[in-house]
Amino acid sequence: MKPTQESIARVVRMALEEDAPWGDVTSEVLIAESARVTAVLAAREDGVLCGEDVFTAAMQIVDPATRVDFSVHDGERFAAEQVLATVSGSARSVLRGERVALNFVQRLSGIATMTAKYVAETAGMKARIVDTRKTTPGLRVLERHAVRCGGGSNHRFSLSDVVLAKDNHLALLGEGDELTAALLKARRLLPHTTHFEVEVDRADQIEPVLKAGADTIMLDNFTTEQMRAAVLQIAGRALVEASGGVQLPRIREIAETGVDVISVGALTTAVRALDLGLDMEHAG
Repeated sequence: MKPTQESIARVVRMALEEDAPWGDVTSEVLIAESARVTAVLAAREDGVLCGEDVFTAAMQIVDPATRVDFSVHDGERFAAEQVLATVSGSARSVLRGERVALNFVQRLSGIATMTAKYVAETAGMKARIVDTRKTTPGLRVLERHAVRCGGGSNHRFSLSDVVLAKDNHLALLGEGDELTAALLKARRLLPHTTHFEVEVDRADQIEPVLKAGADTIMLDNFTTEQMRAAVLQIAGRALVEASGGVQLPRIREIAETGVDVISVGALTTAVRALDLGLDMEHAG
């Protein structure tokens, strides 16, 4: 389930090119080519780590001779002031990779840490915390790995994976029996292995969708009481997903309604990069 080295390298190379398209002018005029450095990646606050492979790739794509050793690994918790990794190598190389490496590990650890807080609110209940497609363009594979590091799960990866009929689709399909017929027609075009999910924003849409054999019904922007009533109405005939405006203070009460899945766009859209620092020492 971890991102492949190829996918990591592709993203990291793009970031490095963006950050130093013609080299690091500052380090090249201030730092001797022979200078060596040892650096420590340290936490300024508590969190959950994600991004060790990306951090390492940023350093080693710049210079394969750079050594990176993590003492805390993806998915593990750490405390403020804890050393997470050590880096040693050419001073110029480490300085060139520093910002890109930190940007990735700070953002991904921020996502993992936030996800862990959401997951903690569902303790003892069946509801899963999942992400959405509201990811940073080009970084989805990394950000979704971060969600898993925080104990969450992933929704569909792309538009190619699953049928998910949302409000804008349903607006073109009609109501009641007309909606049921349109969804049934669509199902007949699909392999039996393709998951079929439908979003509803009103209780009266639930029965027409159930008649079409939806595998999952997404309750969009339902109140807690409306969710509870919908779970009773669906009665196990489909998985139930809660979505729309989901924030941390509501997670517990949403999970208590009996829904199976809670999708949270904020895991990747409202995240704050964790405060991590790379402290360097001259090594000769």
